[in-house]
Amino acid sequence: MLINLKEILEIAEAKQCAIPAFNVYNMETVMGVMQAAESLRAPVIFQVYSRLFDSELGDMLSPVILRAIAGMKVPCAFHLDHGAGEKEVERALRNGATGVMIDASALPFAENVAVTKMISERAGFVGVPIEGELGHVGTTRDEFMGEYTKPEEAAEFVRQTGVAALAVLVGTAHGRYKKAPTLDIPRIAEIRRATGIPLVLHGGSGVPDQQVRAAVAAGIRKVNFGTDLCYSFLDGVFEVSRDIVAVDLFMREPISCVRRFAEEKIRLLGAEGAANG
Repeated sequence: MLINLKEILEIAEAKQCAIPAFNVYNMETVMGVMQAAESLRAPVIFQVYSRLFDSELGDMLSPVILRAIAGMKVPCAFHLDHGAGEKEVERALRNGATGVMIDASALPFAENVAVTKMISERAGFVGVPIEGELGHVGTTRDEFMGEYTKPEEAAEFVRQTGVAALAVLVGTAHGRYKKAPTLDIPRIAEIRRATGIPLVLHGGSGVPDQQVRAAVAAGIRKVNFGTDLCYSFLDGVFEVSRDIVAVDLFMREPISCVRRFAEEKIRLLGAEGAANG
């Protein structure tokens, strides 16, 4: 059942949980997430990273995602993750995305607002809600982390751009952590009170479970998982015997690994059964 970003986050609000957003890269990762969502009656977001829409990969993967969602009984959204610019946003929209993120967070505040507002208006013409980012969420390879998102700036950003969801910098980074991060939970709660909209936690892979639960309680309504989903898939690939040469049979274990990973995160975010009533 295909719904848009705003609609799926409304479910999170009603259930006081967070929706897991899984970055998928091929048919097998799509299948693993699909099986997990159906088995636990959980709404989920299928995300495609911006880079894939720089080539035909996004064009080829999008129909796989839409076909999977069409056959599912639980509500799902199809989302562009970290849209790098107009080109990637337009390609995602043309391929059926029901949510798009524009990431202009590396720009100064005024320029971030201008870019995000432009994309918000353009996506709004076709009824697609957007996610913005304030406070640049970098990578675990960065030497320094940027300045955390300020509640008062977040409120002004939301007012000017009309975003449906806001990604914030509160202690996470993209990639695999060398040392577990410590999230600024009080700041999350302050930003939520100031903006009144669902907040998004990027860099969810590797964050301790207790902190994830606290972040959800403070107002996070969407948590992104990319790196650890890739590891779960690849770990499954490396475990399969090379004696199995039929690719469909070879891929059974990697699909199951992704499913188990997705089920774990669904339960962690409190989204199990959230598709019911």
